[in-house]
Amino acid sequence: MANVTFGGNPVTLLGNEVKVGDKAPNFTVLANDRSEVTLNDTKGQVRLITSVPSLDTGVCDAETRRFNEEANKLGNVKILTISCDLPFAQKRWCAAAGIENVQTLSDHRDLSFGEAYGVAMQEHRLLARAVFVVDSTDTVTYVEYVSEGTHHPNYEAAIEAAKAAK
Repeated sequence: MANVTFGGNPVTLLGNEVKVGDKAPNFTVLANDRSEVTLNDTKGQVRLITSVPSLDTGVCDAETRRFNEEANKLGNVKILTISCDLPFAQKRWCAAAGIENVQTLSDHRDLSFGEAYGVAMQEHRLLARAVFVVDSTDTVTYVEYVSEGTHHPNYEAAIEAAKAAK
C-alpha cells in the first residue's frame, strides 16, 4: 500500500492499491441528487478521477476549482471528484463555487470507491488525496497517491496523462 500521512500523522489505507496498467475497479457512489453512479456509467470515455478528503477544506477546494478550470482544455475527458462529503453538501459547495465541469460524487455511504482504489483512511473515514486517469478501455494509465493529505497533487502530470490517454 501507498504510505500516506494526514496532518503529518500516518494513516491506514483500506482496500487495494491501484497501479498503472491495472483494470480500473468498478465502484458505486452517489451523485448530488443521491442517484447511484458507477465507473461503468462513463464506459468508453477517458476519466480523470480525483479523491479528496473534503470539498470544504482549502486544498480540496483549490484542487477541484483547478481541475474545473482545466476541463475545457481536456476535450472529452470526464472529470470526477469523489469525497465522503454528503451529496447535499457537495451540491451546495458546487453551486457556491461555480463548479460546472467537474462531477462531484459522494462515497459516504459504502466507501465503495475508497476501498476499490485504496484511498479510504481508516482513522478518519475520509478519502486520501489521489488522482487516477482511466482510459476508454478502463485501463489505469496514471496514479498519484499524494503522500501528505494536506498537499496538492501534481496537476501538470495528471493533466498531461489525461491528454495522452485514449
